[in-house]
Formats: sequence, C-alpha cells, structure tokens
Amino acid sequence: MGKEHRIPLSDCAVAVLQEIMPLCDERAGDLVFPGQKRGRPLSDVALSKALHIAAGTKDVTVHGLRSTFRDWAAEETDYSREVAEMALAHAISNKVEAAYRRGDLFEKRREMMISWNGWCQNLK
Repeated sequence: MGKEHRIPLSDCAVAVLQEIMPLCDERAGDLVFPGQKRGRPLSDVALSKALHIAAGTKDVTVHGLRSTFRDWAAEETDYSREVAEMALAHAISNKVEAAYRRGDLFEKRREMMISWNGWCQNLK
C-alpha cells in the first residue's frame, strides 16, 4: 500500500518471532523475514514453499489464509467490516471515506487478533 501498517501481535505471534530471532544475522537489517540477499525480504515463492511445508500440502495459499481470516471475522465475530478490512491492509475504495479515515483502529484490531489467535488454536 506504500504506507505504514502497524500490526498488533498476539502473545503467540510474539513467541514465534522471538524463537526465530536467533536465526537471523546482520544481513536481516530491520526485516523480520529476510531473504537471501542483504536488505531484501523473503520472496513470495519462499513464503509459499514454507506454507506448503507447514501445511503438509500444496493445496494452501497465502491468499487462502487471508480469505479464511476475512470469512472468520465476518461469520464468527461481531467485529466491524472496517476493522477486518484494516487488519488486511485493504484500501478504502470510496475516496471520500478514505479522505476522512485517519485512525488505524489499532486497539480494536488488537482485540480481534487475540480472538483470531484463540480461534486458530481452537480455544474459542
């Protein structure tokens, strides 16, 4: 989107990041998931491959994960459409609405991500 997108992380997400930190070297810079080249992020191909390995099948996609999140938010929760769309960093198509939307709903998104974490772990 070309602009900052803050992401509220659940405790489990932070634990994963802490676990991988020792695997990163000085080439990573500020990147959480560095690629092979210094200062470059992990490629979309590498991300897809990691997803396939983790899932044990090639029948999964990053878009599918995002879609699952969006369906969960709409069908299983009372979070507003705006909160779910902002969590996915989707652009606001209505230019007037976009001009007036200043906040990032961070605290509401934090609550939603904690709920998502629980759902993913079947802890409803």
